[in-house]
Amino acid sequence: MQKPLYPLKFNPILKDKIWGGEKLSKYLNKVSTSNQVGESWEISDVEGDTSVVINGELKGQSLKNLLKDYHSDLVGEKNYEQFGDKFPLLIKFIDAKQDLSIQLHPNDKLAAERHNSFGKTEMWHVMQADEDSNLIVGFNQKVTPEKYLQHLENKTLTEILNFDKVEKGDTYFIEVGRVHAIGAGVMLAEIQQTSDITYRVYDWDRVDDQGNARELHNDLAIDAIDFNMKDDFRMAYSKTKNQSNKMVSCQYFTTNYIQIDSELEKKNSYDSFIIYICVDGKVEVNTVNGSETIHKGETLLLPAAIKNYTLKAHQAQLLEVYV
Repeated sequence: MQKPLYPLKFNPILKDKIWGGEKLSKYLNKVSTSNQVGESWEISDVEGDTSVVINGELKGQSLKNLLKDYHSDLVGEKNYEQFGDKFPLLIKFIDAKQDLSIQLHPNDKLAAERHNSFGKTEMWHVMQADEDSNLIVGFNQKVTPEKYLQHLENKTLTEILNFDKVEKGDTYFIEVGRVHAIGAGVMLAEIQQTSDITYRVYDWDRVDDQGNARELHNDLAIDAIDFNMKDDFRMAYSKTKNQSNKMVSCQYFTTNYIQIDSELEKKNSYDSFIIYICVDGKVEVNTVNGSETIHKGETLLLPAAIKNYTLKAHQAQLLEVYV
């Protein structure tokens, strides 16, 4: 007989990066002795990096095994029909001590043809930013493929890129094909399709301690870039307390912002799992099958089979994500 599902927490998968730092340890209590931790993969079904449960009776089970055992009870009927035994989202925290490479991600069609993968539509929610920190998102002028390649060749790509100064709470939606980079000094939560496909186009002429530059993917990237200059990537959202405030809604995920200082009765009417990312404070999640508390920097998966639950906090901020 199957064990009943309950609010699930997973062991973070920490990734050292050439551009990483110590904020994930300092601010989010990720346990590492490295001073180059760039990413904490909170919920992942990427091949070779599958999350493992760390709480309750299902402790030690992988997300992949849970999908095979629980199907739509874990993810919802429409999600299971569409994705089968693949979990559709990847949740991360990112700390950029140095600038990330200038990059973009392919759409579903290109990613399927070239990499047997989903595309990589994503969003960012800034959790901390040093003074004068920037994100690069899109172009600052009309750009043709020819003009782009000329700037790439001349190492003047930054002249045509859009730099946005950011602070805590800023939220960005990064569509496939949009050139982007997280700037030095920014720590953020990232919600994305389950994909690890990135086309790196410029890496600031950086080399590792062996003197090696990282691989660039300019041949692949040129067909994948969206050259339309659209200024629709900054998300304005309400911060009304004790309710779900819509931040981003697209075909791949919906993300809401909740500022909570009381007890909220919640109902899952989405036919989907719900992910809670605690970006400040701590929150108690109570269900008939058990309770769990998440602190700042922790993530929780609420299975689709759990329809009624409560969120309780004195002062906290959550991102609420479902498909």
